[in-house]
Amino acid sequence: MKRMIVLSSVALSTMLLLSGCLVIGNRGVPGNGSGTVGQQLIDLQKAHSTGVITDAEYQTLKAKALGNK
Repeated sequence: MKRMIVLSSVALSTMLLLSGCLVIGNRGVPGNGSGTVGQQLIDLQKAHSTGVITDAEYQTLKAKALGNK
């Protein structure tokens, strides 16, 4: 049981670390002005649907990407 908890913790930590590296290495934070508007919206939708960003963050970044600051 203890081993399963340790392995799960290591796996979760690794996934979180790698997902952060992918965002930083890819195009930065979704909605920060990089890429086309369409690509920004796709990235934002993916981040929102996977739980990386909250509903409020999604709406704020979406409005920013669309120019509704």
